[in-house]
Amino acid sequence: MLTGDIRNQVDRIWDAFWSGGVSNPLSVIEQITFLLFIKRLDDLHTLEENKSRALAIPMERSIFPKGQDAKGCLYEDMRWSRFKHFEPREMMAVVDEHVFPFLRGLGVEGSSYARHMRDARLGFSSPGLLAKVVEMLDAVPMDDRDTKGDLYEYMLGKIASAGQNGQFRTPRHAIGLMVEMMQPQPQDRICDPAAGTCGFLVAAGEYLREHHPELLRDPKLRRHFHHGLFHGYDFDPTMLRIGAMNMILHGVEDPDVTYRDSLAQEHTEDAGTYSLILANPPFAGSLDYESTAKDLQRIVKTKKTELLFLALFLRLLKIGGRAAVIVPDGVLFGSSKAHQALRRMLVEEHKLDAVIKLPSGVFRPYAGVSTAILCFTKTGVGGTDQVWFYDVQADGYSLDDKRNPLLPAEKLSATPREGLTADEHAKNNLPDVLRRWKDRDGAERERPRTAQSFCVPKTEIAASGTYDLSLNRYREVEHVHVEHDAPADIIRELREIESEISLGLTRLEEMLR
Repeated sequence: MLTGDIRNQVDRIWDAFWSGGVSNPLSVIEQITFLLFIKRLDDLHTLEENKSRALAIPMERSIFPKGQDAKGCLYEDMRWSRFKHFEPREMMAVVDEHVFPFLRGLGVEGSSYARHMRDARLGFSSPGLLAKVVEMLDAVPMDDRDTKGDLYEYMLGKIASAGQNGQFRTPRHAIGLMVEMMQPQPQDRICDPAAGTCGFLVAAGEYLREHHPELLRDPKLRRHFHHGLFHGYDFDPTMLRIGAMNMILHGVEDPDVTYRDSLAQEHTEDAGTYSLILANPPFAGSLDYESTAKDLQRIVKTKKTELLFLALFLRLLKIGGRAAVIVPDGVLFGSSKAHQALRRMLVEEHKLDAVIKLPSGVFRPYAGVSTAILCFTKTGVGGTDQVWFYDVQADGYSLDDKRNPLLPAEKLSATPREGLTADEHAKNNLPDVLRRWKDRDGAERERPRTAQSFCVPKTEIAASGTYDLSLNRYREVEHVHVEHDAPADIIRELREIESEISLGLTRLEEMLR
């Protein structure tokens, strides 16, 4: 956890950028990311120097060579530990005219640093601002991995609170629930084809550190953790840099965070290679057939991005691979042939494990769209027996644009540090989702359709021919006499009616399309 002092330091860095004319929150975090990359390179070089000195052996990896660049600047002066002592104008000249060109020319050494600094540019021209930010960043304690990760997460939270770029950031408690449900393993190969800031990959890494500490003591597993376990793709270079830095500050040395237009490029190289997919891809609407990867069109003939992403997940997973992904509600009941074909594929050709309906306010203030989490396993030979449904009515935060926490911090998330009472469960369903998910093959099968969660046999889902997966299709409403002096019950019933109307309107819109 970050202390108040560190939060205040970060806030001051953020305010310094705003005062210096860098007002776009995405630009602020990008510039901070560049500077953190530069600082990290110096830290790595210093680590190699110390090892070389202690063991009396040559340096294995020298990032900053001896001598000077073509413009006459000493490479030694390009190190953070050196230029941080320069006066502002000299620091600006060294960083802007020498450090950034040096970083852009690092080439393809295979490291994340080289890949993501190829087009790096200093985004402001004030020597005073640079000196102030370098001084502030240097004062933030960055020795502890947890502190570094929490610090960057706090800065990423500022992107979300700023509004226009929050679409890149899935709520951390929703990510945490999905990771806990999937239980990543040390031998997994995990992929997020729409990685953004790499929130899913970071959470998976933290889960592995907590539940499988032995992986960092085993040389083979440790190498896999740092170089082969995490794979993230995006087509936004800024997001790639931010996501890579997020992974690095959370202790993953060389994550595979690379450029790819996931829906446009063929996937021959990595088809069937991942054992776990965690994702919340953007659903922009429709793509032209010409710009869509042909291997995806062979799975499902459609231009709709939400269906193409599901086809992509099936393409990338190996047999036995599992996925937890967020989809818009239309995927569950859309009436087009492509919608029905994809649902039939999930139910009949693979193993559909769960449909978890999320409240419509989860992604506010950026979007009020209704969504669900789909959990499935790629088998190629079927395997669906019972599909588990859960209706999440509260996630611990208000469902308006403010998204204020409804409970103390220790009672939020899917794994709260303290147990919840029945009243508190009404404000945070996520621990209950996780608890019931683990019992989906046991007592959950006996729950009535009036409960918050229940199971539906595959035969019933297939009987309609449309493979409708909307929870309200299978839920049975328990009619209870409502007293006039029970306003809470009246409000709850009105909300259920509103939900039914909203669902009907969404279906109507889908049919009209």
